[in-house]
Amino acid sequence: MTAPVHSHEDKRLEALRSYQVVDTEFEKEFDDVVSLVARICDAPVVLISLLEEGRQWFKAKLGTDLTQTPREQAICAYTILQDDVLEIPDTLEDARTQHNPLCTGPLNLRFYAGMALVNSDGLPIGTLCVLDHRPRQLNEVQRETLRVMARQVMVQLELRRSVRLATQLRGEVDHRVKNSLQSLAALASIKARNVVSPEAKDALQAIQRRIQTVAMLHEQLYRADNGSSVNLGDYLTDVSRYLEGQAPERIAIECSACDLHVVAEQSAALGTLVNEFVANSIKHGYPDGRRGRIRIDLSHTPGEDAFLEIADDGIGLPDGKVSRKGLGLQIMEASAAQAAGRYEVGTCAPGFGVTVRFSPRQHR
Repeated sequence: MTAPVHSHEDKRLEALRSYQVVDTEFEKEFDDVVSLVARICDAPVVLISLLEEGRQWFKAKLGTDLTQTPREQAICAYTILQDDVLEIPDTLEDARTQHNPLCTGPLNLRFYAGMALVNSDGLPIGTLCVLDHRPRQLNEVQRETLRVMARQVMVQLELRRSVRLATQLRGEVDHRVKNSLQSLAALASIKARNVVSPEAKDALQAIQRRIQTVAMLHEQLYRADNGSSVNLGDYLTDVSRYLEGQAPERIAIECSACDLHVVAEQSAALGTLVNEFVANSIKHGYPDGRRGRIRIDLSHTPGEDAFLEIADDGIGLPDGKVSRKGLGLQIMEASAAQAAGRYEVGTCAPGFGVTVRFSPRQHR
């Protein structure tokens, strides 16, 4: 005797496919479920069975070497047609199973009890079931165990699907953001090449650099598992490489940065500060074709504040005096404040430098 097809079979199969679980590896979370149910129900065979169009496949199993059976042999095909536990005390005395090869053959499955795995739309995608080699019955505690653990199996499947869909959505959003930032940077570059005014050209190039800095931060966030903190050392290394590619060949940019994970906001502020410092050094620190080097250092001792030190070996400030009125210095000072850092400007011989001391804010 073959079980009737579910009244919403097409939707049921579509729901099963949406979990992308069939033919995946065995997993401890589901193996633990069948082990616990076996102990409580005193059952030698326990299965988490998922019913496809032509077969039932076991996501977790105990007490059998089978990994699947043809759909026509699936006792679980009857279980998904009802709302509560299906219990067959003696399979050889029940018309639905008395000719089933799983019951009459070498496996000798004489008892069956199963509970449907029902999703949030009310569609059954499979079952959690127990079987025995002798006729018997479950007590009420054992039946309730099947009900509760079937719901827990669905919680696991729903959670995994939600995480997978969220990851896919994040990937799509990240891709669109990345393309948008690249388009903006390209547009700023094109405009900078076509304008005549030096001031406008400088402004557009500054916009391009800042967009690229944001794009690199976005890339670091995309790589991060938690999605809200990044490795500041890797980020500053990427920024310095980009800036060196934009700088004249006569000016080298070197970066030595330790591994330090901080929240995205702190990374963005310090990246902006580095960007601004390098841009100002290139513009003002090396007139008349001078050669030089700009150095970026990030250091941190666990349990203490971190230090970001940036210095060039250019001509330094006029008369060695620091002016707070320059836009570049104002941006650097504001960026340090945004990073919750203490900002110090100093002169070196030769050159100019800034130091930011900050407490790393890390994702919790």
